[in-house]
Amino acid sequence: MSFSKITEYGKLVRLSHTLFALPFALASMLAAANGLPSVKVFLLILGCMFTARNGAMAFNRLADAKFDALNPRTANRHLPAGKLSKNSVILFIVANGLAFIAFSWLLNPFAFYCSLPVFLFLLSYSLWKRFSSLSHFMLGFAIGASPLGAWIAVRGELALFPAVLGIMLMFWIAGFDIIYASQDIEADRTLGLHSIPAKFGLQKAMKISLLCHIAMLIVAVFIGFYWNLGLSWQISFAIIFIALLYMHIFRRSNDLDLVNRDFFLANIAISFLVLLGLGWIFIGGSNAFIP
Repeated sequence: MSFSKITEYGKLVRLSHTLFALPFALASMLAAANGLPSVKVFLLILGCMFTARNGAMAFNRLADAKFDALNPRTANRHLPAGKLSKNSVILFIVANGLAFIAFSWLLNPFAFYCSLPVFLFLLSYSLWKRFSSLSHFMLGFAIGASPLGAWIAVRGELALFPAVLGIMLMFWIAGFDIIYASQDIEADRTLGLHSIPAKFGLQKAMKISLLCHIAMLIVAVFIGFYWNLGLSWQISFAIIFIALLYMHIFRRSNDLDLVNRDFFLANIAISFLVLLGLGWIFIGGSNAFIP
């Protein structure tokens, strides 16, 4: 496969967006290991994250190809524009699914047993916009599963801490996705697709997005107090609160491209603040708890 073709697959799945969920998964990994796990476990977690997201994003592009072709904003995506063939994308999804299952098998039995149902669940989020405007929360739920997945990878069991961390991530992603979907209000209405902006309009959608991010902060505060995470967590979320306040109130704009760019950058910054907050606790020698 040529480098240019590999580049096209990277653009297909928008690898840059991996930075949203990866820090949350790594933070959960640090908590589960109460520090750094083995190199093997770390690399396998990265492999699972990479292949799961590749498969889910490629399936999203495959499932939405006919809608993308009818939307001026998305008509130049890989499948509508003929940059990649349908069969090659199907093969890409299958290859990533098999790799995800193989990496899970190398981690532990529980991870392996969960791997196929989890991968199919991750694919399913792409279909929700056909029948429910709650599709944003389904996407958030799918991405929010990553902290729990990382925990299972390390410990081979379920736990409350990564599940609550995933809920926090779910609200953050859902709020961002509502803003992102605001670009396609008219297209979604014309094509019969469901989204909160298409259903409620731009102004109400922005308020719902704000409520999602307030809910995220409430969950973050709960995590800090319930598990006694200490000063580093509090500092991280003081910064996140200021950033969200700025984005939602002082950075308002009628330019949706500008708003989406700003929230994209905020997504990355907030994800890494979560990682730094928990990283300091579990690597910096100030372990506040063992979940």
